[in-house]
Amino acid sequence: MLTVWGRRTSSNVQVVMWAIGELGLAYERHDVGHRYGGNDTPEFLAMNPNGLVPVVRDGDGPPLFESCAILRYLAGRYGEPPFWPTDPAERAPIDMWAEWAKLNVLANFAGPIFWRVARTAPKDRDTAAIATAVETLARFLRMAEDRLARHAFLVGESLTEADIVFGSMLFRYHDLPIDRPDLPALKAYYGRLTARPAYREHVMVNYDELKVG
Repeated sequence: MLTVWGRRTSSNVQVVMWAIGELGLAYERHDVGHRYGGNDTPEFLAMNPNGLVPVVRDGDGPPLFESCAILRYLAGRYGEPPFWPTDPAERAPIDMWAEWAKLNVLANFAGPIFWRVARTAPKDRDTAAIATAVETLARFLRMAEDRLARHAFLVGESLTEADIVFGSMLFRYHDLPIDRPDLPALKAYYGRLTARPAYREHVMVNYDELKVG
């Protein structure tokens, strides 16, 4: 049994929970962070001195933090090919594109776009900065578009760990009131993700509690 500390509306928690759902793992999750609090207690800080969610404990194992590190742990322990190949040479492209998504896509969406739109009152939004951020993100999404025009998922014809990292932001990206470039392969890919029960349950989560204004 996995124990997860972290609220459903945390994008980092969603990365972990989507993977748990895809892998069919039993879990117990506790709402921690944001309006739920609990992430500044001595007990929580003993598990993660950063005071951030998610934290995951697998049975009686040590607490794990940092969403992508947790994801690799879950994939390595419970995943099977093609989600997480045993051959390092086959696994490397998946890990590579997962890191690419974390460093280029998630980083250029969460703060520059999501915070400036959903977590900023309409009267305080910097529309020029948002437009610039959307175009910056679009440069990386076009890289994904090129790949997704050639195969169904980011690294081939099956869902992998790389899709968990990359696809986790697409619900909010498509839900926000922003201008988006026409990327038909990405749109079709997003449609495939929304057809997955684990994605609908753990990623397509109402985030009204985070909105400002």
